[in-house]
Amino acid sequence: MKKLLFVLIAIFSIQTFAQTFTADLVIVNANVRTMDKAKPTAQSVAAIGNRIVAIGTNAETKSLIGKNTKVIDAQGKLVLPGFNDAHVHFLDGGSGLSSVDLRDAKTPQEFVQRIADFAKKLPKGRWILNGNWDHENWTPNNLPTAAMIDAVTPDNPVFINRLDGHMSLANSLAMKLAKVDRNSKDVDGGVIVRDANGNPTGIFKDNAQDYIYRAIPDASFEQKMESLEAATNYAASLGVTSIQDMSAGSDVGVYQEMIRQGKLKTRIFAVSPLGDWQRWQRAGVTRNFGSEMLRIGGLKGFADGSLGSTTAWFYKPYLDSPNTVGLPLSEMSVIRKQVLDADKFGLQIMIHAIGDRANDEILKIYADAEKENGARDRRFRIEHSQHLTPEAIKNFGKQKVVASMQPYHCIDDGRWAFKRLDAERLKGTYAFRSLLDNGATLAFGTDWFVAPLNPMFGIYAAVTRRTLDNKNPNGWLPEQKITVEESVRAYTQGSAFAEFQENVKGTISVGKLADFVILSDDIFKIDPVKIWDVKVLQTIMDGRVVYQAK
Repeated sequence: MKKLLFVLIAIFSIQTFAQTFTADLVIVNANVRTMDKAKPTAQSVAAIGNRIVAIGTNAETKSLIGKNTKVIDAQGKLVLPGFNDAHVHFLDGGSGLSSVDLRDAKTPQEFVQRIADFAKKLPKGRWILNGNWDHENWTPNNLPTAAMIDAVTPDNPVFINRLDGHMSLANSLAMKLAKVDRNSKDVDGGVIVRDANGNPTGIFKDNAQDYIYRAIPDASFEQKMESLEAATNYAASLGVTSIQDMSAGSDVGVYQEMIRQGKLKTRIFAVSPLGDWQRWQRAGVTRNFGSEMLRIGGLKGFADGSLGSTTAWFYKPYLDSPNTVGLPLSEMSVIRKQVLDADKFGLQIMIHAIGDRANDEILKIYADAEKENGARDRRFRIEHSQHLTPEAIKNFGKQKVVASMQPYHCIDDGRWAFKRLDAERLKGTYAFRSLLDNGATLAFGTDWFVAPLNPMFGIYAAVTRRTLDNKNPNGWLPEQKITVEESVRAYTQGSAFAEFQENVKGTISVGKLADFVILSDDIFKIDPVKIWDVKVLQTIMDGRVVYQAK
């Protein structure tokens, strides 16, 4: 309380009584892009404690520099607000940093060899998890099977996910431990892929993954702490100072302990499953509850699966799987009741929706909540918002629903989405430009571990839309490109707005949190194609340097 009072006094009197105070941190000789339209550029920024107290020229902040002030000479480099990733799976991402990496395995043979090499390093009985494989990298792009990897993993159960997290591969040992065989039944919202004889091949889609998940031992608290420390250090190296963890669930205590130890370098919005909303009701917690470092009060649900797993829910069948339109992961009546009940209590709601029908259904439910529970500032969110009808694009703006999107998915999916969707449906795919033009708020993130955490990749994707296979040099569906300014705003101010934090972060403004990133190049001036290669030089979070490039 005393620290906050001191900072407020300092902010109030900084211009009149500058000689009374010295700053803890001053950045000079900088190319500051504040993302604040009232003062868009500056040369210097000063902070006392964890708050910004002055923005201006070097001369204007000079009087704030004292003998104990940390002065950072930016040498003309670009300074931005710290990036806020609006959609991650943080502990899973941290765990994946030490697991087998299958994301760029180009052939089934390379896929198997990487698993074999990793398994050799493990003790018997240790599960092999994560992986993030992508069969779309292979020709032909057949799904992997347990038979492919059984010989190289005889002593280690395996359950490795496709990079979208909506289907995973189990080896035979994992299925044995989970007691899964040909007699195991499919579940609502999930699929067990089977061979011609009805035996599971090892692929489990969406809710069917729970068969195997139930057999995996829970990570210990110590293991979760290790994952979190790896994740927060990695985020700092990429200029990410805030994240919104879509799978925090009951792991809030892990974040609390990391804060207690003084090791957390990332501000956390810890989101819980939609079905757990009554837990917060019993505790009396509503939206946006907590501190600047850790908050709760958000709920995430699922409407459908993913395009890569052919479980995203569409009105019309997939071109390459004409026997399916995807599937809802829950009955819409169940989601509707949960949304209306949780919204009535005052919690913030965000629903995963990929396919056009899934997005339409959730927009309808959000409209029903507005009618039944009355008008207020809800900031309903749709996570991913990937494939939209023209009417849905308009409704995002009309209903003031936040489009929480991950641009990297666009340049990844663009390599193969045309095999699944016709040209008409593709018009509403990752519709960044159309959503902005219709008054929607974009909040950008990555979906890490599903995609890389690096914000530069996301900005590159939104601005260029050049697919990862380099087959669309002018951009895939180029009419949906947006500017660097719009992309950075979605990664900072837009993401802050999406978590009710726009008054404390998201722009470099007097009174806001001292979270900054210094980049190696000016992404507003270089060829957008080169944004991919831009590096973080320094990350400042809470007024202290948390990452320094070597």
